Amino acid sequence: MTSLLLGDTGVLTSRSLRHILRSPDTIITTAVTPVALMLLFVYVLGGAINTGSNQSYVNYLLPGILLITIASGIAYTAYRLFLDLQGGIFERFQSMPIARSSVLWAHVLTSLAANLASVAIVTGVALIMGFRTGASVAGWLAVAGILVLFTLALTWIAVIAGLSAKTVDGASAFSYPLIFLPFISSAFVPTSSMPAPVAWFAENQPVTSIVNAIRALFTRQPVGDDIWIALAWLVGILVAAYAIATAIYRRRIS
Repeated sequence: MTSLLLGDTGVLTSRSLRHILRSPDTIITTAVTPVALMLLFVYVLGGAINTGSNQSYVNYLLPGILLITIASGIAYTAYRLFLDLQGGIFERFQSMPIARSSVLWAHVLTSLAANLASVAIVTGVALIMGFRTGASVAGWLAVAGILVLFTLALTWIAVIAGLSAKTVDGASAFSYPLIFLPFISSAFVPTSSMPAPVAWFAENQPVTSIVNAIRALFTRQPVGDDIWIALAWLVGILVAAYAIATAIYRRRIS
């Protein structure tokens, strides 16, 4: 059963990746907004922002921009899943001897590949803008692991939206709050500069701990409790979203 699932997932993932390769504007479009935000904040607003550290603002900003990149990209997963449902491809797959869950996993792995490509583009632009890091290989691997977990957690949320949406616009609209969430965190400014109620929310929502952990890894500073809080949030969201998405999927194909 496991070999069947892996084989079918591989075939369907190749199908989805071919669609993206034929239309690479998806990846480019996903990267455009975060790059524009990075240019705006670094070159226009950055000089007026006091981060309380001696690192350059692009170094301070990049972790949050990477999360925004992923939050922007997962909307396409919900969109593609919704189109497959409306196009009848799911009914066709049900008539074939394939593992049922491979259909969802193909969309998830395609999302992971596409979003990591967008993250690589944004990181490349940040390097051109002056981003520098003393992170070790282990530090880079830890950052990559956090970003992969973040992508998987948000992608399964996107699967829920794609399976539940009634319209194309509804399939992707769920991502707007996720894109906005980094703005109320430590991604752009220290939470200490915010009014008390806003600071409380910022300090207790998942993005702040994730941003702080990535920033500490990039600067080779102690990550403290942030890494464990970030992992707890990510694993919790991933498990809950996966359970809800698979339950909805079973109802849709039953």
